[in-house]
Amino acid sequence: MRPSRQPFHIAGRSHLIRLPGLLLAAMASGCAMTNAVPPTPASKVTDIAPEAVMEFVPVTRYGRYTLVELAPTAAQHDLLLQVVDVEIPGTLGATVGDALRHLVLRSGYRLCDEQSADLLALPLPAAHYRLGPVLLRDALLTLAGPAWDLQVDEGERKVCFIRRLREAHTPHEPKPPEINRSAEPPPLIREVSP
Repeated sequence: MRPSRQPFHIAGRSHLIRLPGLLLAAMASGCAMTNAVPPTPASKVTDIAPEAVMEFVPVTRYGRYTLVELAPTAAQHDLLLQVVDVEIPGTLGATVGDALRHLVLRSGYRLCDEQSADLLALPLPAAHYRLGPVLLRDALLTLAGPAWDLQVDEGERKVCFIRRLREAHTPHEPKPPEINRSAEPPPLIREVSP
């Protein structure tokens, strides 16, 4: 009698048992075989700026979710930094002086009339009937124009305009148009045969 074969006998069964073991060993050795990078010495780190000093800022609760800082804004310290949005009343014959007086009406400043009488008598350009939102300093300089310098007396809160010295050239004189040489076609060249 011949020994009976098992119906589910797989030839080479020992290889199937060894395969998972080999895979497990390869994975474990792969993790252990990594090259360790030697630690580099830590370089001395210097602070560019010193640590910020926490200063006390007084606040108060304003409503349910809002905290308000109890400090004046920059525009309250320097009145020329306040933002203005001004529309000069549309009258025929409005002058730059009328516009400047209307602009400084609630700003805390007043005009020096004696030094800038020539400026104040000029007619107001149509582009200047509406200004803003813009800083008060920029609005004053816009109304005066580039020929006048702004001077502020903070003690008396006066705004004065002094005429600039005349420059050798006018800032808006037309310049000759620049020619783009790359856009021109190349000049025709005649070949001469001997």
